[in-house]
Amino acid sequence: MLAHELYSSKNNFDLVLAIPRGGLPLGAIIAKQLHLPLDVVLTKKIGSRYNKEYAIGALSLTGRILESESGFEETEYIESETKRIRKLLEERDRKYHKTASRHEVKDKKVILVDDGIATGNTMLATVDLIHRAGASQITLAIPVAPSSTIDKLSSSSHIDKVVCLYEPKPFYAIGEFYKDFSPVSDEEAITILEKAGFMSSIP
Repeated sequence: MLAHELYSSKNNFDLVLAIPRGGLPLGAIIAKQLHLPLDVVLTKKIGSRYNKEYAIGALSLTGRILESESGFEETEYIESETKRIRKLLEERDRKYHKTASRHEVKDKKVILVDDGIATGNTMLATVDLIHRAGASQITLAIPVAPSSTIDKLSSSSHIDKVVCLYEPKPFYAIGEFYKDFSPVSDEEAITILEKAGFMSSIP
């Protein structure tokens, strides 16, 4: 359904970027349907010292975004978390791209896919990092999110379009809208990327 909505937009996209690991199965379907290459965007939130689930920022392999709330955290803690999380991202990058191709984002019209969005804070940080990497256009493709989050994302100057299939009220958690919300392992994610790379290389 997401692929159909994106195809109907008549936009000439260049690349599908999925947020691992949950966004990869969806990203693979969209990439296959639209005949586009698939890659991952490796970012991870920086959780507060006082509540790890509360994002005070986000990291990519090359950049860092800090929310205004990060001012309440100790600089030493933020730097320590940055070092720890970036090491994890580097390890995951080596795993994911051991055999799968890495795709350049600069000057590309990108579809960014995840399995759903709750508050949208980490997604906004991820979008900002992709924008800094030089993407010419960013379209979000998500199956489910609350209306308030869609409004927040749509107001971002870095996001050209948000495609969301379902904006339920009330919204409690992404998993409640899936029949199967089992975690996607690194091994499964790598297999998806390898298969997508093989398919995109077929004339």
